[in-house]
Amino acid sequence: MINMLDYGFNPAMMPLDAQGTPARVTAVHRDRYELICEYGICSGKLKTSLYYSENIFVNEAIPAVGDFVLINYSDGDSQIIKTLERKSLFSRTDPSEKLPTEQAVAANFDYVFIIQALNQGYKNFNINKLERYLTAARQSGALPVIILNKADLTDDCAAYIKEAEKAARGVSVYAVSAKTGLGLDALAEYIKPGKTLVFLGSSGVGKSSLVNAVAGEIIMDVSEVREGDGKGRHTTTHRQLIMLSSGVMIIDTPGMRSLGMWDVSDGLSETFDDVEQYLGNCKFSDCGHKSEPGCAIKIAIESGDITRERWNNYLQIKSQAKFADSKSKAAYLRTQQEIWKKWGKQARNRDKAERKQSKSRE
Repeated sequence: MINMLDYGFNPAMMPLDAQGTPARVTAVHRDRYELICEYGICSGKLKTSLYYSENIFVNEAIPAVGDFVLINYSDGDSQIIKTLERKSLFSRTDPSEKLPTEQAVAANFDYVFIIQALNQGYKNFNINKLERYLTAARQSGALPVIILNKADLTDDCAAYIKEAEKAARGVSVYAVSAKTGLGLDALAEYIKPGKTLVFLGSSGVGKSSLVNAVAGEIIMDVSEVREGDGKGRHTTTHRQLIMLSSGVMIIDTPGMRSLGMWDVSDGLSETFDDVEQYLGNCKFSDCGHKSEPGCAIKIAIESGDITRERWNNYLQIKSQAKFADSKSKAAYLRTQQEIWKKWGKQARNRDKAERKQSKSRE
């Protein structure tokens, strides 16, 4: 029998009237889920009537890797009947959908390891991208930690650490080498039994190598990085939760070519608090922060208190999140209108049928 406490389950997660067996999602393959429960490893599918209604409303949150769910256990495909309340969630705009749709990437984790690489001559250290990941990580509800991997490939780790710390105010930054073991001891405070870590980063930053280094054994394939641009093929092909022999759990994600912003209002304010402190302090309340006199943002940039690059990245992230939100709302409203039209037509048809039956009885 598996002790689900080892997988981070807390009995307090169970609703009072809950029925079913607790399980944790360890991988997602389209409509099929890999699960771990007290009976061991099993597979599962959503019980459609509980997750979707005929009018496409979602009754339960669609499970992501790391989610705790309740199942009707079976030797075949178990039925997933409920998604339990989450303590943390990382989501983005689904790149596979035409209209902006939220894609849950991982749930119920304690730390987010945001990984960049220090390959000399490559662009795997990118402040703008770091700020984007940091915004999403802070929004998730977990503690972000910045890991600068491949520290053995640079002679100036201190400069990179200083630059990352300046962008990620108040977040711990570590320079490590998965290859040589440099700096890995400093991560011990996060790597503890029962804790779940999420690894985020682009392809080529060495996520798989770092997973192996943390595990102390080879559990993931590692690909070579291309010499031309420092990129590697995605050795992780799907999101998965891995239980290490130490009792630590890692949610590894495929390298993301794009990180579409979803709801990041809180994460944006935390990441760019140095920028937002100037908002509302301009001479004119409707200031566009461009060429208006008395613009607090313009003055802060000119004085060097914030950089123009940081301001532009703030605007870009905020704009993308707002766009996704407005588009998703528009799609939702269109769906509602279609549903109401359908219901209205059905109601009219029922009225006609009732009147016809009434006349026939007369």
